[in-house]
Amino acid sequence: MNITLTGATGFVGRRAIKRLLAGGHGVHCLSRALAKGLPPSVRFSVWHATDTEPPEESLENADAVIHLAGEPVGQRWTPANKKRILSTRVDGTHRLVKALSRLERRPKVLVSASAIGIYGSRGEEVLTEASDPGQGFLVDVCRAWEKEAGAAEALGIRVVKLRFGMVLGPEGGALAHMLLPFRAFLGGTLGQGTQWTSWIHVEDLLDLMLYAIENPQVSGVVNATSPNPVTNAEFTRTLARVLRRPAFMPIPEIALKLLYGEGAEVALSSQRVLPEVAVKAGFQFRHPQLEGALKSLLP
Repeated sequence: MNITLTGATGFVGRRAIKRLLAGGHGVHCLSRALAKGLPPSVRFSVWHATDTEPPEESLENADAVIHLAGEPVGQRWTPANKKRILSTRVDGTHRLVKALSRLERRPKVLVSASAIGIYGSRGEEVLTEASDPGQGFLVDVCRAWEKEAGAAEALGIRVVKLRFGMVLGPEGGALAHMLLPFRAFLGGTLGQGTQWTSWIHVEDLLDLMLYAIENPQVSGVVNATSPNPVTNAEFTRTLARVLRRPAFMPIPEIALKLLYGEGAEVALSSQRVLPEVAVKAGFQFRHPQLEGALKSLLP
């Protein structure tokens, strides 16, 4: 299968390239800058998602598109950063779908990243794909993002909108930022630690992407989270146990807000999300429990 991958130089994108090649797929990568160390068999095109449509040659003959491109949300939300967070997702997806519309031979499926941020902060409420969106900046971004991806359905393309939880991998994402303080005996809860954290092992995420591509019955919104979310306090205890480190240095909510401003929402929001659609479709998680997932990533 020929697969076009956007956001190829990101943490998940780099892992996706390896998985797709291992599965015998042809891969054409799109990113803002040339990725170093790509295997010779991987084709590459530069794409600035906020400015232009993807090059036609990056999409022609594609059987599937995996769309991961987007500015990281784990940063201080200055007006300029918020603009990039929105534009790279919404404008970028719009330009991608517009480019797809110009093709004579279109891919059968578009798997587009989204995020559980669409639910907002919901306390103890159990959230599934049927739950309504919440309120806030990330909610607005995700709703607009998914709307642009959904426009590909009018082109005869099956669209799967994967709502990512916190993706666990030691080389990127939130876990990579946690490892240094924990290993330096400075780990602790974020705020009060009562907020729910919905997470997924990076290999389960890649499995789910391929499952969505290969199974025509999967379409629409799919929560990309483990079936076993935990509170931040439980996540902290489990990570400390796996690393054999104490965790007695909580980061006060006010400190997070001083550091990240409005962006502290990413760490403090409570989202107890279940992958109901994936489970009902028959998807099997390799790492459904947090401790086993962390042990597989942090030997």
